[in-house]
Amino acid sequence: MEYKQNEIKKGIKLHTINTEKFKTNLIAIFMTTKLTQEDVTKNAVISALLRRGSKNMPSQEEISKQMEEMYGASFDCGLDKTGDNQVIKFYLETVNDNFLPQKGEEMLKNAIQKLLEIAFNPYVENESFKPEYVEQEKNNIKQRIEGKIDNKARYSLDRCIEEMYKNEAFGLYKFGNIEDLEKMDGKNLYQYYKELISSCKIDIFVSGKIDEKIEQVVANNENIQKLSEREPNYVVPKELNKELPEQENIITESMEVTQGKLIIGLNVCLDREDLRYDALIYNSILGGSANSKMFQNVREKAHLAYVASSSYFRYKNNIFINCGIEIGNYEKALELIKQQIEDMKKGEFTEEDIQNAKKGIVATIKTIDDEQDTGITYYFGQELAKNEVTIEEYKEKIEKVSKEDIIHIAKNVAIHTIYFLKD
Repeated sequence: MEYKQNEIKKGIKLHTINTEKFKTNLIAIFMTTKLTQEDVTKNAVISALLRRGSKNMPSQEEISKQMEEMYGASFDCGLDKTGDNQVIKFYLETVNDNFLPQKGEEMLKNAIQKLLEIAFNPYVENESFKPEYVEQEKNNIKQRIEGKIDNKARYSLDRCIEEMYKNEAFGLYKFGNIEDLEKMDGKNLYQYYKELISSCKIDIFVSGKIDEKIEQVVANNENIQKLSEREPNYVVPKELNKELPEQENIITESMEVTQGKLIIGLNVCLDREDLRYDALIYNSILGGSANSKMFQNVREKAHLAYVASSSYFRYKNNIFINCGIEIGNYEKALELIKQQIEDMKKGEFTEEDIQNAKKGIVATIKTIDDEQDTGITYYFGQELAKNEVTIEEYKEKIEKVSKEDIIHIAKNVAIHTIYFLKD
């Protein structure tokens, strides 16, 4: 696998992952912009509208028809919240040119042109997104926002983040809010879209068996040529010296639930970029695997949780502990979870715990190039963080972490917010 990147225009990069491992090519476009209260809902609606049609494929039916004609190519479009950024994502997967029944079809070139058209030349009428599409997608986004309470585990995590990051970008829900939908129409959304594509960070990824001609295909594309150079309007995630809170923020909410959802948000205070690898191991031992303290002690031995795990959010240096518990077990479960955090500070974990954590993380790293989308996601994460680490270097950094390193992390971790959803 060979990874290369090249700036086509200022703020617009082409990334190629040349590999013979797959019979397909995967093309991805990421449009990254700052997450703001003013624009969060607009970006959600824009991401939905762009999949509805382009200049030469004016409907979803037409896009589907074109995909079928490309030997069943698959297209998808979505939206992510990544640190303090929102990312509109486009994917198109096609059969590699070498496996086509007829030679010289230039499937990859055709696919790149189609995806660039969907992202940068949408279907519009009189300088406006089609009103019918706008109303349908506004309604779909409204239903998504209203339906966020349906998944109680995800809702609880979102609420904990919202409380931890009140009045900050990361606290915003990625699909925005219902009130802002009412102000939108086809014209003002199209005007905003034009501003977005002239200011956002643009990353184009092509993965598969490819050659150097791809760079010219992208650079010479008419939709790329129309785009201007820019100082990309996004946030480089560099949050290291997060303050450790002096006291816990406790939030309790009631809803019709049969199982309590306990989310504990931890701040992790780092003073060096490299300590993120130590934090990964710390999280794995605390709650990131089936061998972890949370799983073994809170779930298996004490039987205080149906679910007991933790996740490290590296872009914000937070760890979120997630437990599904009997509502009456709240105090006992919370006490035992806090004990696990204290035990980590005292170094009460074994060399075997460390090796198990490393094995699990390294096994995951080894799968990065097993799927084209995970490879693209990995390199996009490197690009966003402006921190280029090869997959081999990543493994080496994990292997070097010592027990002292993990204890150092443990001593720089503190509970910020406890969120409990009960009946």
